[in-house]
Amino acid sequence: MTMFHFVNCVILTFGPHAVYYSATPLSEYDTIGTSVKALVVYLVTTLVKLICLATFLKVSETDTFDPYQELMRTLIGFIDIAGIYFALTQLTHRNISQTHKFQAVGLGWAFADSVLYRLAPLWIGARGLEFTWEYIFQGLEANANLVLNLSLAALVSLMWLRKNKPKTVIPIIYACAVILASMPSTVSYLRKALGWQPLKVVGFELTSSLVMAFISWQLYYACQRQV
Repeated sequence: MTMFHFVNCVILTFGPHAVYYSATPLSEYDTIGTSVKALVVYLVTTLVKLICLATFLKVSETDTFDPYQELMRTLIGFIDIAGIYFALTQLTHRNISQTHKFQAVGLGWAFADSVLYRLAPLWIGARGLEFTWEYIFQGLEANANLVLNLSLAALVSLMWLRKNKPKTVIPIIYACAVILASMPSTVSYLRKALGWQPLKVVGFELTSSLVMAFISWQLYYACQRQV
């Protein structure tokens, strides 16, 4: 039963990444190399973020919400935008379109995040003797994170790579990118300050990821029509 629960949690956490890659044109254009490069950039970006967190944030002895700490964490989280921009512009890619490029980068970014933050807890905890919903929720959070990272990659590509775009959508693009980059602090506020239960938090993450994906798709479509 424990191994069955572990396998189910792993499939729920990492399966959508494989499904997205195989079910979209990404597999047809063999963009796995781009995703792997984005994964490496993610690891370097995360290392930089950890150094900044260790430098500018103090270790809290309580689990309460600290506005100053979370503000600093949000500002440091904007390093992700710089990392995705680097992955989109500075890495050598195969001759693929901008649409496929941002999807490959976003997929690699989300997969790296899930491996780094969720694989070890799954291996240690989901194989325990007692069933717990915690790791099911982690898998659902990984799915929301996949959608959010794809949306963020799309917005970053619009911010700097799409030159001809309607002026009316430019503030919306930047605002959505800020919202996505600050999502971890928002979730932290819901958990610590408002005391939301895990099920409610996961529901918020899934709903907000779908809303942001819809908005990002509309913005991307509007910019494509401008060309």
